[in-house]
Amino acid sequence: MHRIFKKINVFPVSIVQKVYGLLVILMFVCIGCQWHLKPTETDASDNRVRIQRFDRIEMLYLTTGDYSALQQMKTYFPTETRVLLEDMLLLGRVDDPDISARFLFFFQDSTLQQMLSDVQQQYTNIDDIDEQLTEAFGRLRTEIPDIVLPNVYAQIGSFDQSIVVSGGALGVSLDKYLGADYPFYRDHYGNQERQLMHRDMIVPDCLSFYLLSLYPLPKKHLQEDSDRHMGRIMWAVNRLVQRRVFDNKYVDAASTFIHHHPRMTLDDFLKDNTP
Repeated sequence: MHRIFKKINVFPVSIVQKVYGLLVILMFVCIGCQWHLKPTETDASDNRVRIQRFDRIEMLYLTTGDYSALQQMKTYFPTETRVLLEDMLLLGRVDDPDISARFLFFFQDSTLQQMLSDVQQQYTNIDDIDEQLTEAFGRLRTEIPDIVLPNVYAQIGSFDQSIVVSGGALGVSLDKYLGADYPFYRDHYGNQERQLMHRDMIVPDCLSFYLLSLYPLPKKHLQEDSDRHMGRIMWAVNRLVQRRVFDNKYVDAASTFIHHHPRMTLDDFLKDNTP
């Protein structure tokens, strides 16, 4: 079952609403001179995390209409393609006879065409993001040795979900990270939201949603419980990326709590529901 949340601000909106862009997905490929199926780009032997470029095969179809590219999407990435078409873009069933035409037509909108070009320009090279992911998830594995490193892939949506998550898989919608001053963002998002929609937020968001998938909100909870739990997730992300990405009273409360419980492991801290 897919759960979908939109990326919105932390304050004055409740922290629990920062739970955005959450979906369910599996994993994929890296695109070189030819399309190659690679079940994973995460090397457990060296703890490296690399973003797989699913967005490139998607981009090929959307900019050229090359039917073979769409066939490769369906063949090599059936779950990802189904979630993209059915749950994110709401275009119909992936096996509908005219789904390819609907998919292509959807992105003929001039705003989306410009977005495709801008994504391609801004994210031609993502080595810096791969390095940040490797370092941050390496610290996470040091904190929680039994944790499984996620597979991470890039995709292109339509300014909706930011991150998609399923177990050990993370999908990044690059169209949600084009910069605070991106024209479409200025017209459709508030200033506080736009400050979170840039390249440097990709790694913190990946960590946030991955941790949230491992340490979900309590099934029965008060709003304060949810806010406190999200504050602990954010505090952990700050620690893993070694910068204060998130800054609010719930993050401060998490910091105070861990200060008084210095021997508590990160795993126990994120499982604990103590006020």
